[in-house]
Formats: sequence, C-alpha cells, structure tokens
Amino acid sequence: MFGHKFDLRLPDKGVSILGLSLILIGAIAVSSSSIEYAAKYFGSPWHYTLRHLFYIILSLSIGFFVYLIPVQFWLETGAFWLLLAIALLMFVLIPGVGREINGSQRWLPLGVVSFQPSEFAKFATITFLSGYLVRHNESISRDWFSFLKPVLVTLAMAVLLLMEPDFGAAVIVTGTVGTMLFLAGVRLIHFFSLAAIAAAALAMLAVSVPYRVQRLVAYVDPWSDPYANGYQLVQSLIAFGRGDWFGVGLGNSVQKLFYLPEAHTDFVFAIWAEELGAIGALLVMLIYAGLVARIIWIGWQSGKVGNFFGAHFCNGFAILIFGQAVINIGVTMGLLPTKGMTLPLISWGGTSLLVTVLMLSIVLRIEQDIKLRRESID
Repeated sequence: MFGHKFDLRLPDKGVSILGLSLILIGAIAVSSSSIEYAAKYFGSPWHYTLRHLFYIILSLSIGFFVYLIPVQFWLETGAFWLLLAIALLMFVLIPGVGREINGSQRWLPLGVVSFQPSEFAKFATITFLSGYLVRHNESISRDWFSFLKPVLVTLAMAVLLLMEPDFGAAVIVTGTVGTMLFLAGVRLIHFFSLAAIAAAALAMLAVSVPYRVQRLVAYVDPWSDPYANGYQLVQSLIAFGRGDWFGVGLGNSVQKLFYLPEAHTDFVFAIWAEELGAIGALLVMLIYAGLVARIIWIGWQSGKVGNFFGAHFCNGFAILIFGQAVINIGVTMGLLPTKGMTLPLISWGGTSLLVTVLMLSIVLRIEQDIKLRRESID
C-alpha cells in the first residue's frame, strides 16, 4: 500500500509552514477565547485548550500516516469513502444515535469525543469526484448523463446535510462540486443550467425557514434588533471595532467575557481581530491566500506530469478552504449573512481539524508524487 519507490522526504515547505502556522494560530486563538467560558461551565479554564491540543496531536499523527499512502490508493477507493460518508450522514439522523446541539443533529458521540459526519463528507465528496473526473475525463465534457451522475450524488449529500440541518455544509459542498466540474471543462450550457437551478433552490431554502429569514434580516441591519436576532453579529462588529489597527493585546478581549456567545467556535476570528487588531486579522487572511495559492500551484504541476487525480483533488481542496475561510470571515465582519461555518485549522472543532489535516497530507503526498514522476522521466 505504501509504494516501494517512496522514500521519506521532507514535505513541501510552503504548504507545511503555512498549514502549521494556521494550526498554531488556532491553538492560541481557541485557548484565549475559551478561557472564561471553560472556567464557568467546566470548572477549568484550560478545558478547551487541552482538548484542542489533543486534537492537534491526533490530527498530525494521522496526517503523517496518510502522507505515507500512495495517491493511487485514494483514486481507487473514492467510491468507498463516498458510501461511508452517506452512511454516516444517515446514521447521525437516527433518533437516539446522533447528538443534538442547539437544534442541530450533526454529531455522533464516540465516548469522550464527538465525530461530525458533515466534515468527513467534504473530504469524501472531493476524493470521489476527483477520481470520477479522471475516469470520465472525455465523456463528462460532452455527455449530459456523465455530467449528471456526480450532480445527483451531490444532491443526495445536500439533502442529508439539510436534514440535520446544516445549511452551510450543504452550500459549501455544492459550491465545491460545481466549481470542480467547471474547472474540469464541462459544457457551459450544462454548468450554467445547473447553477441557475441550484441558486434558485438554495435561495428558496434560505427563506423557507423562519430562523434563516431572521438571520437575513439581521444581516441587513443588525442594529435594528441588537439584543435578539442581531445580537451575535453586533457583538462581533464591536470586537472588530475595539481591535482597531493593533488590537487590545492577546488575552485582553472583552467580547469573549460572555458578550459574544461561544466565541471559540465560529466567531473565533472576531476575538482574534479584537486582540491582534486589523494587522493580526490581515496576517491570517494572507496566510490563507498563500496556502490556497500553493495548493492550486501543486495541482497545476500535478496535471502537467499526468497525475490528473492530484490536480482535481488539489483544486477541490483549495476551493473548500477558500470558500470556508471567506464565508467564516465574511460572516464575522458582517459582509455575509450569519451562518455557522468553521474557520479551517483555527476554529474549535476536532473533526474539522482532523479532516483538513488529512487533506493537507494528501496534497503533500501529491507534491512528492510530482517529484517522483519527474525523476522517472529524467
């Protein structure tokens, strides 16, 4: 399984340094933003810090193992991961099995930890679609049925995600698949027809549930209801305002003192901006931009040496990271409607961290595959 030609080399410096930088920032941000909350509800200010460090160690350990696995393995097993993801998404919906938190049934309890199938579904979808695009490289650009098959799979995945409900995950999975298909060269008439239908469907879903309508109203004018529907966004904007250019200092946030609810989760970027200011916030955005650009470059190089699975996988992963980062940061800054979306490698969430590191490890292995193919040619 590990491949006899692979020797353990140093992974790509760009992806490694940028990825580890975000993980380090995440450890600091989660620790700082969760201290008061953890002390009140768990009796220890380091409750979330220690658990997050555990997830980091676990993720990096699994990531190292994944780095040793040949890229061909993921190409051949994509369908298995997809079926497993669909099974887990169905399993979490069973009453008494999935754990419900804040009205959403998204977690599978596994003893002292919980597993979030929607995060795994993102990895499974990208892996499956990357292999599918390799196998149907020619037919997908001209045959409607070849184009429709991954669309139907994505639709099934989106329906299961919406049943949890997890509207944000459904949007990001659908958007990632659509962009991957577009980059693969599908016919524009097929792509834009589907995009119009998907946009209309998502718009209808966004206004079909009262709490989503309230979020949209709060997004337009959060100050019209600052103590109810607009409360979280208002407190986030206050955090950005207090941060100014250079921040109030690490650990000195006021908004994390129960003004911004559960600040270590989806709104951790607001606390980071309050404590490190606009300079600190811009630094994080630049790191994300550099990481996404590097992954896209690796994908491009992979395609040049004939590893088209690697090219599609890198494109999909770059789209996923970029989309999640833009949505999360946009929400905390009031540029997008409020929607729960983790900030990759930074927000609290063990499954998200684990899956993202897993995908980063595959990208690093793809980069090694590029070197090996070039050496074999030389």
